[in-house]
Amino acid sequence: MIGQLPSSHGVSSDTSRYAFASGNGSLVDKNQKSIYFSVLATKLGIASSESARPCWTTKERSAVARTGLGRTAVADADRSGETGSPATTDRVKALEAERQSLVSLLNILRSSEPCTRLDLEREARLGRAVVTDRLSTLAAFGLVDEGGVGRSIGGRAPRLVRFRSEAARILVANIDGDTISLGLADLDGRLILEHYEDFDAASPAQALFDRLEALFNWSLGKDGAPLWAIGLGAPGSVEQKDSKSLAIPKLSAMPAWDEAKLLERLIHRFQAPVWVRGAVQMETMGELSALSAEASRDLLYVDLGSDITAGIVVDGRLHRGAQGIAGQIGHVYAGEPHKRICGCGNVGCLQTVAGCDAIAQAGLLAAEQGRSRLLGETLAATGTVTAADIGTAARLGDPFSADLLAQSGRLIGTVLATLANILNPSMIVLGGELSQTGDICLAAIREGIYGHAQPLISRDISIVHSRMGRSAGLVGAASVAVTELFAPAFLSEWIVSGTPLAHAGVANLLAAVEKTATTGG
Repeated sequence: MIGQLPSSHGVSSDTSRYAFASGNGSLVDKNQKSIYFSVLATKLGIASSESARPCWTTKERSAVARTGLGRTAVADADRSGETGSPATTDRVKALEAERQSLVSLLNILRSSEPCTRLDLEREARLGRAVVTDRLSTLAAFGLVDEGGVGRSIGGRAPRLVRFRSEAARILVANIDGDTISLGLADLDGRLILEHYEDFDAASPAQALFDRLEALFNWSLGKDGAPLWAIGLGAPGSVEQKDSKSLAIPKLSAMPAWDEAKLLERLIHRFQAPVWVRGAVQMETMGELSALSAEASRDLLYVDLGSDITAGIVVDGRLHRGAQGIAGQIGHVYAGEPHKRICGCGNVGCLQTVAGCDAIAQAGLLAAEQGRSRLLGETLAATGTVTAADIGTAARLGDPFSADLLAQSGRLIGTVLATLANILNPSMIVLGGELSQTGDICLAAIREGIYGHAQPLISRDISIVHSRMGRSAGLVGAASVAVTELFAPAFLSEWIVSGTPLAHAGVANLLAAVEKTATTGG
């Protein structure tokens, strides 16, 4: 039981079961910390030490340059002697080989059903003794266990090894428009819980932080598993100039959040790295989880809301662009007749004439002028007209509403045809408020795509509604965090410690936000 949903005030968190790992300031579970340092000490044949190395030393730089091996492997060998000697160089190579075999085995188990040790030997191309030794290490960290039995091929049935997705938790949130979506996921990216509530994105950053803190604390509840990461989808574009995965991005669409150091405060409060993408990019990653590998290799996900934004998947990977803001199709020029000024400063952007706000304004004007009886009745009853009201009126036979949705759909379809001609996707997935107004808009979008896309491109393209609905952003946020945590290069830097909180980059990030929180800088 998680407990009662929190109010916006009076939330506290019990961190008594955590202890600061000496030297890096990251929060690590006391029991797990003891285990991973004792296992590492046994592997290295040295006395156990809980000191971490969050910063490069001159000696490490020199040793890495000399051996050509990874920094962490050099640091491990350096615990027991001078890295310049031939014997120690051989030891470093052995440690690096051990590290890579741990990475290989863990990722095989993550991507497959429970399997036998023999299956692992064949898949990883490792000997029986090596697999047995590495599995004992991973089991000591709580990352794998053996349970259940496989099919017998003569003799005793083999035991099955599985990845323990419950070993840690990931907090996820997606903030898009006027809604906060929030959830808790396991290390497979599966949602354990999800929650949705209305929230004005224009509210002060402090109000958002307070609400996120309360909801995150509520989500963690008394779960007991350690928190390893946070995945966050932010409104609009997220500008990632630095290619480093742990670099804190710039929230271009929400400068007040940057000024209030919202991301830094979340990292400091929950002592875990935060990976951020645009909300639509998170939704795109969520949609991929519902599709086959073949269907998701080349895909466009289009969020038809007040802003019109696309998530672009090329060869199975999310394309983010040079600054991480690819997919701003709402700012494509819609043509000469459209002279409205967009929030970006340009004139005639697609979303100024075909986005939900633009459609709602047109419907409101029609209701006030008496051009739509149904919309006039809606205005009288509620005091406003929304895109959803226009969709309802169109389904009830209102000619003005049907024509308005059809015009908007054709404009959107024409722009998407241009994008389809460039990218040649196998599927276009339509989500967002406008996609929920009914079949009239969807049919018009299809008409625009088929009428302007190159025939060979439009011949086999699938144009469908979102399959994940509002869960897409949360599933995508979990997927992004899991992918980053277990990326081979990142994983190799923490696998011998059993927790990503011991990764040198994470330790440096936590130290930096701690300094910011202390100095107020």
